[in-house]
Amino acid sequence: MNPQFISIEGLEGAGKSTQRDVLASWVTERFGQPMVTREPGGTVMAEQIRGVLLAHHEEPVDVWTELLLVFAARRQHLSAAILPALSQGQWVVSDRFTDASYAYQGGGRGIPWDHIVDLERRVLEGFRPDLTLWLDCPAEVGLARARQRGELDRIETEDIAFFERCRAGYERRCQEDPQRFVRLDATGSIESVSAALIQALEARYS
Repeated sequence: MNPQFISIEGLEGAGKSTQRDVLASWVTERFGQPMVTREPGGTVMAEQIRGVLLAHHEEPVDVWTELLLVFAARRQHLSAAILPALSQGQWVVSDRFTDASYAYQGGGRGIPWDHIVDLERRVLEGFRPDLTLWLDCPAEVGLARARQRGELDRIETEDIAFFERCRAGYERRCQEDPQRFVRLDATGSIESVSAALIQALEARYS
C-alpha cells in the first residue's frame, strides 16, 4: 500500500492529541512508524508562524491575515515535511490540515468558501489527506475541556457562537467529501473514541 496521509480534525477539547497518538500506534504496528505532526506548525518556520497566529495581540488580527498566515505555514509544512516523508514511504499523521481553515476561517470567521477553495488550489495544488478523522463534539463540551488545560490562546478565547460556526464548517466539509471524512463521536470516554477510531482504520486499511 502506498504511504497514507491521515489528518485528525476537531474543535478545541475534542481529544485530537490523544487520538492522534492512538492512530500513530495503530499505524506503527502495521506499516512502520509514521511522521506525527500538527498544524499550524510541523517545521521550524511553520511553528514560528503558529506562535504569531495563536499569540494575543494589541491590534486586531484581520481575518485574511489569519488565513494567509495559516496557508503560509501549511505550504512550508507540506513542502519541507509532509511530501518528503511520503516520498520516502513513511505514513504521515497530522493534528489538523486544510479542513481546519474551512472550519475556522470559513465557518468561524466568515471568509467566503470559494475564496478558500481558490487559495487551497493555488497553494496546495490539489493535495489533500487520504483520510480525515473528524472528532465531533458540541462546542460547549470542547470548550469546557480546553479551559481545564490552563491559559487559553487567542483562538480559544473566542465565544461559543464562533465555535458553533466552526463545527458547522466541519459538517459542511464532511458532507462535501464523504469518501474521505469519517465522523467520530468525541463526547464519550477516551476508550470509546479510541475504539471507534480503530474500527474506522480497520475498515479502511484492512
